[in-house]
Amino acid sequence: MTPLQGLFSAISAVILFLYGLQGFSGELQAVGGEALQAWLGRVTANRWRGFLVAALATAVVQSSSAVTALAVTLVDASVISFRASLGVLLGANVGTTATAWLVSFKLTGIGPMFIVLGSLISILPIRAKVVGKAIFYFGLVFFALDLISTELKPLQNRQQFKDWLALAEAPWMGVLAGLVFTALVQSSSVTTGLAILLVQQGVLPPEAAIPIVIGSNVGSTSTALIAGLGMSPVARATAITNFLFNAAGVLVYFPFLRPFSRAVVDASANPGMAVAWAHLIFNLTVALVLLLTLNWIEPPLRSWLRVDAKSPRPASVP
Repeated sequence: MTPLQGLFSAISAVILFLYGLQGFSGELQAVGGEALQAWLGRVTANRWRGFLVAALATAVVQSSSAVTALAVTLVDASVISFRASLGVLLGANVGTTATAWLVSFKLTGIGPMFIVLGSLISILPIRAKVVGKAIFYFGLVFFALDLISTELKPLQNRQQFKDWLALAEAPWMGVLAGLVFTALVQSSSVTTGLAILLVQQGVLPPEAAIPIVIGSNVGSTSTALIAGLGMSPVARATAITNFLFNAAGVLVYFPFLRPFSRAVVDASANPGMAVAWAHLIFNLTVALVLLLTLNWIEPPLRSWLRVDAKSPRPASVP
């Protein structure tokens, strides 16, 4: 296979991975989207419950972009308040780390089994067949990961590719690459999955992959920002706040990225898992700090973003 053929094969596998993720998320939302919307409307009066529900929902649907866009939509419809949405946004950031763990456990071999199972359930004359497509797409995600892993193996010995990836070893380049790529593909899960696969193949050092994954958290906010463009001012403020939260976390972590990355790699069982740990630690610490200080953060945010004090909000938020 020529280098050009290998490149197109790898790109095709990445597109298949993205298609599988979008399909899986879409099918789950079709099955339980209304229930999730109603659930968020009920539980978000308490920021901690909203955080936990959003984290769980994001881990299940494998899309923080979908959950944050839903939060912005619910704010626009006055189903939840600006304040209540903040816990949802932070929970979505933590829930999206589930993808990193699935990839780090090297479960790629399970893809064909779920594809066959999902296909069989889809054609059976039973009510459960609505879940069949979701299972099919879930298998497609891991099948695509297996293809990507196979296509990356020949690149291990290509010096030109290694030189290109070496640019990401500068933390600021890694963060920028993760941000831009995630904004383009509209999925931090794709960025995270690719970064971990490159680490597992020995093509990219884990210390270089961690800044890429952390940068992807800022890039993932582009979906909510785009969704909020045609909505009410308070909905746009929610989308902007999502960006500010993630950007602030990256700025705080950035001066310590090198020692942080080394510490996580040294403490982890394997390089791929180190990236997953770093992704979780970053999002969890940022979320907890912001949740604990929300009473002090929200008023300045409302003032700066010009959120109407009369916009829907619970009478008392713990």
